[in-house]
Amino acid sequence: MTGPSTTAASLSQDRAADACGDDCGTTVAMGGHGEAVRVVLWLSWGSLLWMTLEGALGLFAGLRANSVSLVGWALGSVIEGLASVLVIWRFTGSRRLSGTAESRAQKGVALSFWLLAPYIAIEAVRDLLGNHQVESTVLGVVMTASSVLVMPALGLAKRTLGQRLDSDATAGEGTQNLLCAAQGAAVLLGLGIHAATGANWVDPVVALLLAAWAVREGTAAWRGRSCC
Repeated sequence: MTGPSTTAASLSQDRAADACGDDCGTTVAMGGHGEAVRVVLWLSWGSLLWMTLEGALGLFAGLRANSVSLVGWALGSVIEGLASVLVIWRFTGSRRLSGTAESRAQKGVALSFWLLAPYIAIEAVRDLLGNHQVESTVLGVVMTASSVLVMPALGLAKRTLGQRLDSDATAGEGTQNLLCAAQGAAVLLGLGIHAATGANWVDPVVALLLAAWAVREGTAAWRGRSCC
């Protein structure tokens, strides 16, 4: 037979267990969030360093080879680096859990997409109208090839973390990494086809498609979703 005191003790234990379960669940969730934020910061700092190196070497190679498309790709690294800075700002200090900071960073990333798109388009139209001769450069090939190899993995990781943290700014930065890889592939394709056939139109045509993609992604990021 169970007495009132036994029943009360049992209820007290159940409540304590429930409270512990809630606290433990919160601790696990917060711990998982903190770990994801640390990974995002590491990736964004890594991206910023990579974009700085990529932009400097790509610009040097493009100017030396008189390659407008390569110069455009290198200068695009500056805008992509801006997205990394925004994500680092968003997840630093008290802004880690701030919805306001996320909204500002998200819109900043969207604006960086819109800055990137017209630049790519202008360079592409200039190439088409001017029948610009694409020239080969070993350093340019190495840098763009490295981007094609590295950026997709980096971009996909950031998009996954962005979904986990419900951060469109992080996901948008990841999409910019994918765009960087695609633009690098377009430069390589243009160089390859020019070397094989002498045709100069492939690179600017692909670049125009990339510019349209950047506008689409910028609109999606502004509205609060990132697509690919």
